[in-house]
Amino acid sequence: MNMSTPKPSNFTRIPVAVIGGGQAGLSISWHLKQAGIEHVVFERRRAVHEWREARWDSFCLVTPNWQCRLPGFPYAGNDPHGFMLKDQIVDYLDAYIASFQPPLLEGVDVLRVRRTSGGYEVRTSAGDYLAEQVVVCTGGYHVPVIPRTAERLPQHIVQLTPSTYRNAEALPPGAVLVVGTGQSGAQIAEDLHLAGRQVHLCVGSAPRSPRFYRGRDVTDWLTENGYYSLTLDEHPQKETVHEKTNHYFTGRGGGREIDLRKFATQGMQLYGRFKGVEGTQVLLEPDLAHNLDQADASYLAIRAKIDAYIEQEHIEAPVEPPYTPCWAPAAERETLDYTAAGISAVIWSIGFGRDYRWLEAPVFDGRGNPVQRRGVTPVEGLYFLGLPWMNTWGSGRFSDVGQDAEYLLQRIRTLASTRTPEIAA
Repeated sequence: MNMSTPKPSNFTRIPVAVIGGGQAGLSISWHLKQAGIEHVVFERRRAVHEWREARWDSFCLVTPNWQCRLPGFPYAGNDPHGFMLKDQIVDYLDAYIASFQPPLLEGVDVLRVRRTSGGYEVRTSAGDYLAEQVVVCTGGYHVPVIPRTAERLPQHIVQLTPSTYRNAEALPPGAVLVVGTGQSGAQIAEDLHLAGRQVHLCVGSAPRSPRFYRGRDVTDWLTENGYYSLTLDEHPQKETVHEKTNHYFTGRGGGREIDLRKFATQGMQLYGRFKGVEGTQVLLEPDLAHNLDQADASYLAIRAKIDAYIEQEHIEAPVEPPYTPCWAPAAERETLDYTAAGISAVIWSIGFGRDYRWLEAPVFDGRGNPVQRRGVTPVEGLYFLGLPWMNTWGSGRFSDVGQDAEYLLQRIRTLASTRTPEIAA
């Protein structure tokens, strides 16, 4: 790697560059500002763009409002156990920005970050910078996954992702195929179903969760029993927890479960995982029954965990009846004729890929994921923040991203003190 130092006259020097103006970038900015450490937050669009523009109209939090506790700005509204809607989330974040006025450069695209002997060369659409340290806060959901076989679908079928879907009314008349049942896919399928659209849903391996159980929101129980405070080192699955898909449920309508079996009794058509396209046929894996059973197993495991905690702590709580599946597939269907089904739109909700091509540093594994320990990489002065399970379940969420930011602040201050003591005060 070329470690030559760029000419100082061509670069604006800054102690810390923060890449990304979402909740992670804002959280580390709050801590840096409290510590008196000069920095710049680069955001290529507008701050918290993903919340403003990349969510569908009925989107709401799946965790209760009381878990919104960004540094110095805990939720202070009158509905702590409610679930903020999309516009309310944006209002909360805008108020956070106004509360401490971070040094944001909006509409500035970071084109390249490269390690040099003088720090980090940060080339942007608005000029070049030389930063002593860099915090990458761009999240882990950059590029929606769309299989190449999607190219075999005719042009008249609209193809969207969770980032581009807005509402049922914006789609052409006809049935809709939703592929994937993570949180986004399950919630979008519900949104379409409630709007009266015929939904065909390819069910994947995502687990599901209860919403309320034995008199309380499951989030409250899992907070109280210590699950949400488990660190990565303490979690029984260790590093493999990074591969876990989020459980599907919703905060919509005050919060409720999403039971795909119940949707099936109401006319939603369920299939196994998407396999490909040949002619007018969507090819499907014959694993619907297995995937529904596995989702239920996760659901029941959470209930059992709460039951054990209630018994252990001798807590008085209402008893609920055992869970009984309300529907099961009579047979596995391995094809779906999209023409005969009248499908006019497909929504791909099978995950996101990461895109760090702009970051030139030897910190990635063979799959392109950053190698880091609670945000600290093997390369001095380079950090990540806001990724899932960096330390706890809440690392990538409003709940715990501030704790991880505070941890990184200490590392930033320590390194800064060895280089330029005047900025570490």
